[in-house]
Amino acid sequence: MLIRVLILEDDLLLGESLVDLLEDANMEVTHATNGQIALDTIYNESFDLYLLDINVPLINGVTLLKELRNANDNTPTIFLTSHKEKEMMKNGFISGADDFMTKPFDSDELLLRIKALLKRSNKNNTKCINLLCHDEFHKSILYDGVELELAKKEYQLLVLFMKYADKTVTKELIMNELWSLSDLPSDGAIRVYINRIKQLVPKLNIENIRGVGYKLVS
Repeated sequence: MLIRVLILEDDLLLGESLVDLLEDANMEVTHATNGQIALDTIYNESFDLYLLDINVPLINGVTLLKELRNANDNTPTIFLTSHKEKEMMKNGFISGADDFMTKPFDSDELLLRIKALLKRSNKNNTKCINLLCHDEFHKSILYDGVELELAKKEYQLLVLFMKYADKTVTKELIMNELWSLSDLPSDGAIRVYINRIKQLVPKLNIENIRGVGYKLVS
């Protein structure tokens, strides 16, 4: 699975150099040259890491990260900036940054920091129930170490079952969590998703609580 990185950098030459560096390290990279482009891109796509400059047009890096954190976006973030003042560094960490590197920086050190940050974030965001593991960082679910090929609703449904493992998940809760009021599914549609999950993982024990909902038995 490719690591997806968004770079916010208005220096085109440096931005292109960073893109080349990360792509050579087998990462998928998107380069934004101002804060508004970065924000619009993030709202439309998902990323595993943000590399943010601070002094960029329209929305600066600190303000952008504050907005993302307020929207519960906890994507690991490293600031890459020419600022060396302690106050700016303090503001960067307060806004939700995980790391801070001043320009010019060593490319090898940047890659090492990225690797360490992603490893730490991945470890902290993986929750397991026996052989079933939810990798929140990559938004994937694995069974016995193998990633399941789940459609969006199947993934969301299984995450919900894992959250309430050994407890009954009512049909009302499923509908409220996974669908909007204008697009509520039928009971049959929910059963189709559950049957699909059972086909992918035959050993998974999802009980039908007749007339009420379902239960993932650990």
